Amino acid sequence: MSSFFNNPKALLFGIDDILMTDDNNRKNGSSMDSNSMELCINSSKKEQLDILRNSFLNCNKCELYKTRKNIVFGSGNPETRLMFIGEGPGAEEDNQGLPFVGRSGQLLTKMINAMGLNRDEVYIANIVKCRPPSNRDPLFEEAQACIGYLRSQIQIINPEIIVCLGSISLNFLLQPDGKTKLAISKLRGTWQDFYGYKVLPTFHPAYLLRNPSKKADAWKDLQLVMKELGLEQPK
Repeated sequence: MSSFFNNPKALLFGIDDILMTDDNNRKNGSSMDSNSMELCINSSKKEQLDILRNSFLNCNKCELYKTRKNIVFGSGNPETRLMFIGEGPGAEEDNQGLPFVGRSGQLLTKMINAMGLNRDEVYIANIVKCRPPSNRDPLFEEAQACIGYLRSQIQIINPEIIVCLGSISLNFLLQPDGKTKLAISKLRGTWQDFYGYKVLPTFHPAYLLRNPSKKADAWKDLQLVMKELGLEQPK
């Protein structure tokens, strides 16, 4: 398990922070008891993710809890080498409780398949776990309230590569204090560092649906990921 959350400059919680004290858990909307914490420490990645998910099923740390139908935690292979991070659930994701199952999700599935992988071989999550009303961008306060759970997912899964889908994902992951605005158009296709994790930003599938001409650029980005993972392009 990664130890990047021990960095004193890390502002937000990871799984080791969440498990640190029961008092911390109460303050952050978590319901883990001491038995759950002990189980989590000695469990598989899948079991740890299940425990983490169960710890915030009733989360009310931001206003999004008032309008959600389901928390959209994430899905995929906990043992994966590759993790995709989007911005937040849409209407279909909110209905099903699963990430990227609408039109954008169908395109993401095709992108993953083009890499020679299936969705169940990677892990997919979002910056926020509840749908922002009318599919608006997550607010700074909402991302701040939720980002610790994402960092915990990253720490548990410990992927070799993280692909940030779109500017919202890129900015809230790499610049959680909101002081700097990172441009996806400038950083896409270039490797970024997140506490030792390799991060490759690319366009969000929703953007690609609106701008099909950018699909070629996104494919170039994914080919960089494939090369780094040693994946051959399927025939």
